[in-house]
Amino acid sequence: MSTLVIIPTYNEAANITALVKSIFALGLDIRVLIVDDNSPDGTGNLADKLATDNPRILVLHRPKKEGLGRAYLDGFRYAVDKTGCDFIMEMDADFSHDPQAIPVFLDKIKTCDVVVGSRFYKGRVSIVNWPLTRLIMSYGASVYVRLFSRLRLYDPTSGFKCFRRRCIESILRNRVISDGYAFQIEVNYMCAKMGFVIEEVPIVFYDRSKGSSKMRTFRTVLDAMSVVWLLKFKRFKQILYKTP
Repeated sequence: MSTLVIIPTYNEAANITALVKSIFALGLDIRVLIVDDNSPDGTGNLADKLATDNPRILVLHRPKKEGLGRAYLDGFRYAVDKTGCDFIMEMDADFSHDPQAIPVFLDKIKTCDVVVGSRFYKGRVSIVNWPLTRLIMSYGASVYVRLFSRLRLYDPTSGFKCFRRRCIESILRNRVISDGYAFQIEVNYMCAKMGFVIEEVPIVFYDRSKGSSKMRTFRTVLDAMSVVWLLKFKRFKQILYKTP
């Protein structure tokens, strides 16, 4: 069974070549889709050169930076419409998600529908080189979301995930109301409400060593907290999620 790893990029020229090589070094049946938001540092051009040398690399160019959620949705549509991959993964471009964990995800997905890489698995914090304030805010947001959304996940905001194809097809049949990092929460919530089985695997999250972070911690936490109530309102309005 084949896997497509979707990697959104914006100014990741310092990381993307090494990351792609690390993924292919696993020796698995994997293709990579780089979704670039017209990076000023030439990431998109670099991705095109990589794709020329390796047919397992696909590139989707977007005209401008419109948020992580929109990038993933475009990547999902590309995956469903133009590839026959059985599993679809989300992964950051900056090595904060260790490629060596991919086989763990692919083993776990055999017995469920969605696998989430958890930085806070069973209450254990596994984050390297984050400032204490950022760590506290992120952990607090995950606890808040878990309590008020009723999601049975230790890390509902994680962006390292693996989906069965049918999950992505179902997500695309629905309207996603959030963007940015809150997108991750909504996708988890949506999959849970549609009856898909979600499991977690522990991961170690590494702060980037090259390039600059696009995440603004306070805004991210605020988005994560507010999307919970937007989702509850959506449910109250009886907008049901459509499954196959």
